[in-house]
Amino acid sequence: MPRELITLQVGQCGNQIGHEFWKQLCTEHGIRPDGILEEYAVDGNDRKDVFFYQADDEHYIPRSVLLDLEPRVIERIHGSEYSQLYNMENVWMPKHGGGAGNNWGAGFEQGEKFHEEIFDIIDREADGSDSLEGFMLCHSVAGGTGSGLGSYLLERLNERYPKKLIQTYSVFPNQGDANSDVVVQPYNSLLTMKRLTQCADCVVVLDNTALNKIAVERMHLPNPTFEQVNHLVSTVMAASTTTLRYPGYMNNDLIGLIAALIPTPRLHFLMTGYTPLKSPGQVEANVRKTTVLDVMRRLLQPQNMMVSTKRSRDREHCYVSVLNIIQGEVDPTQVHKSLLRIRERKLANFIPWGPASIQVALSRRSPYLKETNRVSGLMLANNTSVSQLFERTLWQYDKLRKREAFMGQYKKIAMFADDFSEFDKSREVVQQLCDEYRAAETPEYISYGTPAAPPSAMASSSAYAPPASSAADSRAPRRSLRDTSVGMQ
Repeated sequence: MPRELITLQVGQCGNQIGHEFWKQLCTEHGIRPDGILEEYAVDGNDRKDVFFYQADDEHYIPRSVLLDLEPRVIERIHGSEYSQLYNMENVWMPKHGGGAGNNWGAGFEQGEKFHEEIFDIIDREADGSDSLEGFMLCHSVAGGTGSGLGSYLLERLNERYPKKLIQTYSVFPNQGDANSDVVVQPYNSLLTMKRLTQCADCVVVLDNTALNKIAVERMHLPNPTFEQVNHLVSTVMAASTTTLRYPGYMNNDLIGLIAALIPTPRLHFLMTGYTPLKSPGQVEANVRKTTVLDVMRRLLQPQNMMVSTKRSRDREHCYVSVLNIIQGEVDPTQVHKSLLRIRERKLANFIPWGPASIQVALSRRSPYLKETNRVSGLMLANNTSVSQLFERTLWQYDKLRKREAFMGQYKKIAMFADDFSEFDKSREVVQQLCDEYRAAETPEYISYGTPAAPPSAMASSSAYAPPASSAADSRAPRRSLRDTSVGMQ
C-alpha cells in the first residue's frame, strides 16, 4: 500500500517550483500533459500512487493543492499545456485577490480569514488517501504569501494532523542588500523560520544565492531565468522522492528516508547537492564521464551545495548525517570502494558526539528518460554550516529593527497592533536554533539542554544575543522522528 503525500504549493514561488516538479514527474512516469498515461508506460512497475491518483476517466491527477493570494502565476499554469492535469477543485484564490503585499502578517491574516475554504480542500484530499503519510509544502520564506500563509498552514497542519509528517521545500532569498528580492525579507524570513523550526519535521533549504551561482558557474548560464532555476529545484525535488516512486529494499517511505538524517527534533534543516546538472533542453550534462566515486566526491564539494556557506575560522563545521541517492548503472562494490576512499581522504568531517557515516541509497531511474550519464546522484545532508544562513537572517533583521525600518506596514495587522513581541519571540527561537547547531559541533552536545549539561555546551558563542525584552515561546518543537540519538545504515 502506498504512503501518499499531498503537495501544498503556496504563493508565487511555491506554485512555480511545484509546477516544474509535476512536469518532471509526468515525464518520469510517462504521463502526458493532459494526465493520460502513454501507451509505452502502461506496464510500468513504478509507484505513481504516492503522488498521483486516477480520476473516473483514468486521468492521472496530482495530489496537489495550489494556493495563492493573487491570480498571476496560477492563471499562467491554467494557460499552459498542463492545464488539464490538475484538479480545478484544488486550486484556491480569494475572489478579490490583491496579494499579501510582501507582508508576512497580511498573508497570515488571510489564512485565518479563509481557514475553512482552504482546509475543506486539504481535508478532502487527505480523506481521499488510503494511507496518508504526510504533506510537502513548497514556498518561499521572503515574500508575503509563501511566508505568511505558509506559516499559518504549518501551524494548523501541526495541530490538525499531529501524526503526519510535514516536509517543506523552502526557498530562502538572495542575501545582501544589493540582491534583495524584497526590502522587508529579513522580517518575513525570521517570522517564517520560527514556524519552520517548531512545526515542520524536515526542511529542505534552497538558497537563491547558491542556486543562481550554480546556474552561472556550473551550468554556464550567463543570465539564468526563473524557469531555469526552478527546473534546478524540480530536479532536486524529483530526485529526493525517487526512492518513494521506484521502491527498493530501503527508504520506501518518507519516514524511512529522513529519520536517519534527523537525530534531534530541531536539527531538521537539510542541504542538498546534485550532479551532473543539465539546464532545460540541454542534451548532455557538462560532466561527460561519471563514476560512483566521482559523483560522491562532487556531491561533497561546497560549490555543488544549494546553500551558500563559507568556511569559518572560529568554527569547525561538520556533517550530522549524509544520505546519497545514487541513480543509474551502479555496482554495490563500487559504492563500498568509494566510501572507503572518501574515508581515507577525510573528505567529510562528521560530528564528534555519535556514530555517523555517509549512507547510500541505490535507486532505479525512470526507463522513459534518455540519460547520457551512467550515474547521477543527489545528496541530502544535515550540516551545521546551514546555521550561517540563519545567522545572516538574524544580522539583517537586527540592522532593520534597530532603525524600526518599515515597521509601519506590520502595525496595520491585528497581530502586531499592540506590540512587536512576535518578532522578539521569533528572534529568540531562531537564535536558539543557531546556538544548538553550534553546540552540535562539540562532543558535549550529547547532553545539550539537560540540567547536567556543561556550561560550555549551553553557552552561546554566537555574536547575536536575544533582546532582553523577549520571552520564550511556549510552543514545543515537533517530536523526534526516531527514539535513538543517531544511527548508522
